[in-house]
Amino acid sequence: MRKWHRWLSVFFAVVMIFVTITGLLHYVVVWWPAAEPSAEALAALAPPAGFACPEGWRCTPPRPDTGNPLAQYLGLFHHLHSGSEGGIWGEIIVMLSGLALLFFSVSGIWMYVQMWQNRKTRGLKKGLFWK
Repeated sequence: MRKWHRWLSVFFAVVMIFVTITGLLHYVVVWWPAAEPSAEALAALAPPAGFACPEGWRCTPPRPDTGNPLAQYLGLFHHLHSGSEGGIWGEIIVMLSGLALLFFSVSGIWMYVQMWQNRKTRGLKKGLFWK
């Protein structure tokens, strides 16, 4: 188990760091303190009279300018974070990194329990944590 844990971590550490950074950037943009848009700015973003979103499309109005310098990159950060910028292979890699995170969690607990049991059988310090 330890061998798999180490070898898979070499590859997936890079992917998980990328996913973590893009996720953090996404939330920096979303949570950035910004002023409320003016009534004129909101009115300028309204769709023209009689506009109907075509069936099967997701029509969302553009975001009003709130003074956030990173707001223009929100969609890019979301697509990078989800892997959709890399096409199907990007999405597969991001999905595999999520499964790898689950594997690392389970295998890490497994290895810890094995070490703990080995220490217990050898009569070394009894406790959940040791130096």
